[in-house]
Amino acid sequence: MSSLIHKQIIVGVTGGIAAYKSAELIRQLRQQGAEVRVVMTSGACQFITPLTLQALSGHPVHQHLLDPTTEAAMGHIELARWADAIVIAPATAQCITELAAGHADQLLTAVCLASQNVPSILAPAMNQQMWHHPNTQRNVARLSEQGWHMVGPAYGEQACGEVGPGRMSEPQDIVQAVTDLFSTGALADCRILLTAGPTVEAIDPVRFVSNHSSGKMGYALAAAAVEAGAQVTLISGPVALPFPEHVQGVRVTDAEQMLAQVLQQVEHCDVFIGCAAVADYRPTQSALHKLKKSDQPFTLEFVPNPDIIATVARLPNKPIVIGFAAQTMDLIKNARQKLMTKGLDGIVANLVGGADRGFNADDNALTLIDDNNEINLPLMSKQQGARKIIKWLVQQFWQNNMKDKSV
Repeated sequence: MSSLIHKQIIVGVTGGIAAYKSAELIRQLRQQGAEVRVVMTSGACQFITPLTLQALSGHPVHQHLLDPTTEAAMGHIELARWADAIVIAPATAQCITELAAGHADQLLTAVCLASQNVPSILAPAMNQQMWHHPNTQRNVARLSEQGWHMVGPAYGEQACGEVGPGRMSEPQDIVQAVTDLFSTGALADCRILLTAGPTVEAIDPVRFVSNHSSGKMGYALAAAAVEAGAQVTLISGPVALPFPEHVQGVRVTDAEQMLAQVLQQVEHCDVFIGCAAVADYRPTQSALHKLKKSDQPFTLEFVPNPDIIATVARLPNKPIVIGFAAQTMDLIKNARQKLMTKGLDGIVANLVGGADRGFNADDNALTLIDDNNEINLPLMSKQQGARKIIKWLVQQFWQNNMKDKSV
């Protein structure tokens, strides 16, 4: 089972006897690396206490739609924006009916209604006669058409003593279904070469020129590409991050080392993503020993660093080339200019310099740009943004590339 590291999962718990299994589900999700927020209905609280699920999730349990402590900031909308996936387990017949009808008079259904583009799972749990009822089957079919994924119900003896389909699926089966939501296979057989982090250009053995890049965006992209089935090689400047699972990692220090590694690897890739914040200039010379401080003015001479992404884009048999444009002003104008002058297929633009986004931050607001389109993504975690970028890569470039190869 692949990990769910950095995935943000809402677990909805409704009022059924199987609510006791939700505790184990939450424990297993966290064991796989997911961050979990729990939303309980009033009925669920009759079967298991919020304190239990708070202890297991590590966060306060959300229960009320009109909670003055959260709704001042539109808490149900914030939860919907936060989630990478929603799992309702157990999902009672009542819950399924309300979801199918589009109700939003309680917190859980309101969050679901505000999460139209978030992958979601239902784990039904009810009496087998209720499961077989035509109304339930119609509601399940309607939710399936809307994109809900069904896990179960399982067949077996029920709390009422009857035997049949209606038992909530086991937590490990639900966790596997959550994992499968992110393992799309859309980039199967695709080889991606990706750069991330800053480059460090030495002045002397103890001083250097660099930038504030943390590498978080590039590393999130590498992980998202692996989820989609790609073979990923990540060439990284100096950062304090471990390489994601199943990624071939190469560490470098400066721009010339990064270029050398890129040119060594690029002929074996289908897609090149230049996410690294490569220093534009480096000192003409790096002193062999530490430069001594004096009272006199000190001047450094710089020369331009190689333009790695433009070099790749000019190759005779170039891969699909996606760049990044980190700007502090005129974002779209500067990004489109870079797209055109460097000969890129697409570019991801983001404003940097603020405390809540860009370099070193955990969140980012992005604009995905190609020759004809612009897609604006709101402020979201870099992991969520990475999955959006990979989806865009698949739809705008990779699928067309595969069609061309099949002709």
